[in-house]
Amino acid sequence: MSKKIAIGSDHAGFEYKAILLEFLKEEGYTVDDFGPATGDSVDYPDFAHPVATSIENGQNELGVLICGSANGVAITANKHQGIRAAIAWQNEISALARQHNDANIVCIPARFIDIELAKKIVKTFLTTDFEGGRHGTRVNKIACT
Repeated sequence: MSKKIAIGSDHAGFEYKAILLEFLKEEGYTVDDFGPATGDSVDYPDFAHPVATSIENGQNELGVLICGSANGVAITANKHQGIRAAIAWQNEISALARQHNDANIVCIPARFIDIELAKKIVKTFLTTDFEGGRHGTRVNKIACT
C-alpha cells in the first residue's frame, strides 16, 4: 500500500507542484492536491493550512509544500500541533529532517533549486524513516503544553 501524500503551494511554487504531483503519482503514491489550481497570485496560508490539517487528522501521512523561499509555507504549517515542517534545499537536509526530526512536511524553495533537485529531495524525504531513540526524546519536547 502506498503512502498518502498531501501537496500544496502558492503561485511561486505552482509549476513545481504540478511537476511533483505527476512525479509522485508515477512513483506510486496516492496524492491529495490542495491547490492552487492555477499560477495566479494567491496567499500561501490558504494552501499550507489544509495540507497541515490533512496530516494532523490522519487523512495523509506526509506532505509537500512549495513556495518561493519555502519560509512562508513552513512557518504556516508549523503553527499546527503535531506538524514538523522542514525547509530542504539539499538532499542531505531532507534525509536529516526525517531521520532526526521526524518531519512530516517537506518545504521546497522553488526559486532557489531546480526541479530535478526538488524531485530528489522529495523522494528522499518520503523514503527515509525516523531513527527514533535519542531523536525521539528531543522531538517529544517540541510541543508546547
